[in-house]
Amino acid sequence: MTAGLPPLPAAALPPAAPPGPSGAIGFALLPGFSLLSLAGATDALAAAADTLGPRAWRVLHLSADGAPVAAQCATRVAVDRAFADAPPLQALVVVSDRAVPPGLQAALRPLLARLDAEGAMLGGIGSGAAELARAGLLAGHRATLHWAESQALAEAHPDVVVSSHLYEIDRRRLTCAGGSASLDAFIAWLGQRHGERLVQALLAHFGLERLRDGSEPQRSPVSGRIGGGAPKLAEAVALMEANLGEPLPTEDIARLVGVSRRQLERLFKQHLDELPSRYYAELRLQRARRLLQQTGQSILQIGLACGFASGSHFSNAYRARFGHTPREARSQRALAWRDQGQAAATPT
Repeated sequence: MTAGLPPLPAAALPPAAPPGPSGAIGFALLPGFSLLSLAGATDALAAAADTLGPRAWRVLHLSADGAPVAAQCATRVAVDRAFADAPPLQALVVVSDRAVPPGLQAALRPLLARLDAEGAMLGGIGSGAAELARAGLLAGHRATLHWAESQALAEAHPDVVVSSHLYEIDRRRLTCAGGSASLDAFIAWLGQRHGERLVQALLAHFGLERLRDGSEPQRSPVSGRIGGGAPKLAEAVALMEANLGEPLPTEDIARLVGVSRRQLERLFKQHLDELPSRYYAELRLQRARRLLQQTGQSILQIGLACGFASGSHFSNAYRARFGHTPREARSQRALAWRDQGQAAATPT
C-alpha cells in the first residue's frame, strides 16, 4: 500500500491515451527475475494511482502457465493469468534477469505478437529487451538491458540500436537496465503521458532529489567498460571517477596505480585514444551537464562539485566542450519545463 500523494489540479493532467478494455499493464515474469526491478516499476504505477484515480494503470502479473514464479531471491510471486489468457493490455513489460529456455520463449511470443498488432507499448526490464529482440520487435529501435548482456544483444541483433543507458523510451518501446533504474524509467514514462507535475509529485513521494535521465550510463565495473586486459588503466579510471570534485594530478594517479606518468599516458592512448587529463576533464564535464539538467543546484555549486576552481573556469570549459555556457544550458532546461507544463495543461 502506498501513502497518498497530494492531488494535482486537473489541468496538470491531460487525459491519458484511450484505455483498452482492461485498462491494464501486464508484467510477464520469467524465472529468476529481480524483485527490485519489478518493484520499481509497479511502485511507480501504484503511487501514480493515488493521484490519477480512475485513469490509473491496473497491474497484472503474468506467467507462462499461470503458476507462481520464483524470483532471483527464491521468493515465489503469485500471478493473475497465464500468457495465453492475458486480457487486452495497453502495455506489456517482460521482466527477466537470466537466460530464458526456448519453451518459455515460445510461450511468450504469441502474446508479444498479439499486443504489438493491437498497438500496445512493449517493454523489457533487466534482460527483457533480449526477448523483444528475439521476437523481432526491436528492429530500428533504441534499446538497453543490463550492461553485462549488451554486447551479446548487439552482436545477435544488429538491427537494434543497443545502448548502455539506464533506460530507453523509443516510440512504443520501453527498455530498462533493471534494478533501481526501473523506478526512474516508469516515472519518466508516466510523465510523458500525464505531465511534469506528476513527475514532481512522484519524486517527492519517493524522496528523490531528481529523476535520472535515460541517457545516463549504467554503473558497470571499469574493467567491463574498457576490457580486462589493462588492470592498471581500470584502476586509474576508477580513481578518477571517485575523485571528480577534487581532481588528482596525473602524476598522483600514476603513482597510486604503480606506473610512471608516461606508462599511464600510453595506456590511455592505446585503449581509450585519449590523454589522461582530457579523459578526466570529460568525466567532470559530463557530470556537470547531468547536474545542470537534473538538479536545482546553483551553477557555481555544480562547478565546484565537479572540480572547477571558479565559475569562469567552469563556464569556459563547459562552453568549449558543449558549445554553450552552463547558464545557457540551465535556461534551455527552464524553457523545456515551461513548454512541458503548457502542453500538460492543454486538453487533448
